[in-house]
Amino acid sequence: MTESADSRTRTLNFNVGVLGHVDSGKTSLARALSSTASTAAFDKNPQSRERGITLDLGFSSFTVDLPDHLRDSEGKQPYDSLQFTLVDCPGHASLIRTIIGGAQIIDLMMLVVDVVKGVQTQTAECLLIGELTCPRMVVVLNKVDLLPPNKRQSAIEKMTKRLHKTLESTRFKDCPVISVAAKPGGPEAPDTEEPQGVTELIELLKKQTYLPKRDPGGDLLMAVDHCFSIRGQGTVMTGTILQGSLAINDTLEIPALKVTKKIKSVQMFRKPVSGAMQGDRVGVCVTQFDPKLLERGVVCTPGSLRTLYAAVISVRKISYFKGSLATRAKFHITMGHETVMARVSFFGLPPLEASESKPPPSQPCSLETPFTFDREYLYQDEYVSGQREGSSGPDPEQWALLEFERPVTCPSLCLVIGSKLDTDIHANACRLAFQGILLQGFEDKGYAETALPCLRIYKTKQKEGQVERVTDDYTVIGRNLFKKETNLQLFVGLKVMLSTGETGVIEAGFGQSGKFKIRIQEGLLPETKQLLSSTSKKKGKGGGKGGNDDEPKTDSQPVSIQLHFKRYIFDPHKKMVQS
Repeated sequence: MTESADSRTRTLNFNVGVLGHVDSGKTSLARALSSTASTAAFDKNPQSRERGITLDLGFSSFTVDLPDHLRDSEGKQPYDSLQFTLVDCPGHASLIRTIIGGAQIIDLMMLVVDVVKGVQTQTAECLLIGELTCPRMVVVLNKVDLLPPNKRQSAIEKMTKRLHKTLESTRFKDCPVISVAAKPGGPEAPDTEEPQGVTELIELLKKQTYLPKRDPGGDLLMAVDHCFSIRGQGTVMTGTILQGSLAINDTLEIPALKVTKKIKSVQMFRKPVSGAMQGDRVGVCVTQFDPKLLERGVVCTPGSLRTLYAAVISVRKISYFKGSLATRAKFHITMGHETVMARVSFFGLPPLEASESKPPPSQPCSLETPFTFDREYLYQDEYVSGQREGSSGPDPEQWALLEFERPVTCPSLCLVIGSKLDTDIHANACRLAFQGILLQGFEDKGYAETALPCLRIYKTKQKEGQVERVTDDYTVIGRNLFKKETNLQLFVGLKVMLSTGETGVIEAGFGQSGKFKIRIQEGLLPETKQLLSSTSKKKGKGGGKGGNDDEPKTDSQPVSIQLHFKRYIFDPHKKMVQS
């Protein structure tokens, strides 16, 4: 490699997500921080220019000297300079899915808060997304120029205190808070006014950097956020490499279109390079491809992404979500770079195993118990919270089956977020409902017949009836366990238990009204026989004439019959199983 080519590749790219409520001044801040704007930057979207709101993930960058703490202990420099790539995420609540797309590549989050308005609904949602996807955060109090000079310092201190209180229970406890005025005088003001506090912010960002874990290995996955053609060159896709690496002459797949293309050239912030790896922001040039076909999406190593019709995920409820999470309900599911509606079914460990296993509360998506088709799981009507019934433990481990309304293309083990995006935008409520990790995907359109029967999720059932009479020491006739129209053949051979302690087996139906014969293998206990014979004698005496209230009524037999069994919800034969 030549020296110049080498120096080009020795810039460390560090992705900073700029998140915050709509109109908190994120774009002006990114503009104030940036020297080189990449092609996708600053509201390229016409709809966005009209509304003055960022609608897509804008990207821009600036480069600084490498801070001392990133040089290794021997003073050697793995990199020459540090490039901050600012990922400007939209703040409109309806655009949450775009933010989730951007948050998967963020090394540090910069949460921009309007110092006058403070924390708003979307600010809280941004915080949550940050918690799920990002290890560090800096809070920027913007628009301090709008505070009256004599009250400015006390207002900033008050807001800083409030923010620290809000962040206390999150992973961003004690994160730094800094105040700036990115665009003094507001968006309409002339550009002659210098931004305030931006130099200090750059120093703070430098202090917060670390060497992100970048792995060039594995399949390529790149999030494309912009696609355009250059005459005589071909089509350029710009985006960020989420995993793996790419080089000139590699073949890419655009899975949404089922086409593959060869890489002709690669650029990083307008400088040609021979290749790039995870975390890098690149432009990739391919030929004979219409840019209109792919505005946003993913490209990957051919054959590495899967298109799923359904999936099993680990699941954790997001604590700020107020509603319950019911089985069979529909949620917006964001995974990879797609958001799609899915029907969700929750399941957990059987009671005995669940009591032995306690998930580590510090790791929101990881479960101690690996998911496997060999295990049995208990069907749940809804997500089970550890906070209910007066207990305050962590939520028990649980999973969810997602059945998508249309197939989704995504990498394995990707982050999954479930939300209720149809909730009123202006309602002061968090719409992110749960999070998880994709554990198992079903690529077969007919998964309900081919794959789901292997998923052993069961419901427990119990029925109760009464002993009507004894026919001999080993046989009783029971009633009220089944309806008249029930097919009793399905229940023949199942074990039952009498309230007096004996176990028996359903032998056959008896007559036409749903009665049945039970065989008691060990024989009836003497006291049971006595109990049953005394009841029938009392009946014989006409106990139903409204005599003493203590006497058993004719229809209440003192000996009840319990039938317990379970059914696997995806078993096509609906078999009843007893352990």
